[in-house]
Amino acid sequence: MSAALIPALQSQGQILAEVNGCLGLITLNRANALNALSLAMIRDLTTLLRAWAREPAIQAVVVLGAGREGKPAAFCAGGDIRFFHQAAMAQTPESLAELDAFFTEEYALNHLIHNFQKPYLALMDGIVMGGGMGISQGARLRVLTEHSKLAMPETHIGLFPDVGGGYFLSRCPGSSGEWLALTGQVIGAGDAIELGLGDVFVRSSELPAIVEALRHGRQDSAEHVVATVMERADLAPAPEHWASRARIDRHFGQPDLRAILASLQAAANADDAWAAQQLATLSKRSPLMMAVTLEQVRRARRMELAEDLRMERDLVYHCFRLRPGAASETVEGIRALAVDKDHQPRWNPDSVDGVDAGMVEAFFQSPWTPQQHPLRELA
Repeated sequence: MSAALIPALQSQGQILAEVNGCLGLITLNRANALNALSLAMIRDLTTLLRAWAREPAIQAVVVLGAGREGKPAAFCAGGDIRFFHQAAMAQTPESLAELDAFFTEEYALNHLIHNFQKPYLALMDGIVMGGGMGISQGARLRVLTEHSKLAMPETHIGLFPDVGGGYFLSRCPGSSGEWLALTGQVIGAGDAIELGLGDVFVRSSELPAIVEALRHGRQDSAEHVVATVMERADLAPAPEHWASRARIDRHFGQPDLRAILASLQAAANADDAWAAQQLATLSKRSPLMMAVTLEQVRRARRMELAEDLRMERDLVYHCFRLRPGAASETVEGIRALAVDKDHQPRWNPDSVDGVDAGMVEAFFQSPWTPQQHPLRELA
């Protein structure tokens, strides 16, 4: 019966699916790539969730990341950025179509997870970044450990926090969403729970017993699935960044990017080491894409998820099309980080003074009419 509940998958083992009683269990199984999402994985996740949404025998879903023996855990490190670089540099109709398909289908998957009608639990042990946040932030129960490292680090590669990042970061308290979006700051379990990006803390030493019970224990109701996790929940560690909330709000609540940088500079000049650290981080980011990101988060604050995802689909289209190939800020950022690995991106413009409102606004002009938009069906 269990095998009959698992549809055919195409990712050649990068996604593993099991059924135990009423539970559908999904394992991201690309451990050597930190479980980064490929297009085939996105398609398999979508296939499973759509099938299980219709299947009365499945009452809950749990997703986790495969581990590597003796190495730090990773739930999901994001999307396959080397694929983005290769497709954008190739500039063939086929490569660009595949790039388009990746983002359209990933964002549709994010929407599906946020609106999944059955309990969907994410065991967010280890690295949870970018696309990993996209497949976990919509979960009914977001489970963290002391090894959890959450971030939306897209500005580091000349991108913006996509996969619904505008939506869930803009809902963080105060201006912490702007701070996380612009800096790509990594946070642990304590901060994630305080900022509304996680729900419950479990010690990593308890995870093997939880996973064993999910795989082989009696799972005859959604309530029992949730209880399997909750009975081992513990007090979360103290937030590391919570004491900086007032400074985050003061600086990152400024009206625009120039004002944010000026506010941080004034504080750094007055020997505020925290402000100096933020400035040092932002100095490595693309000025243009920081301005786009700030506008994205602030627009998303007034949007529902489907609206935000359609906006993000427009933005990511322009990331690879306004300046094609190597001229793209995103392609250049990936080159510097993951291809040549020189960590010396050549941003254009190279300072915030070179960014004008028209350059930012161009990213928000949809290349599609509402009737043509690839995510038009999201409700």
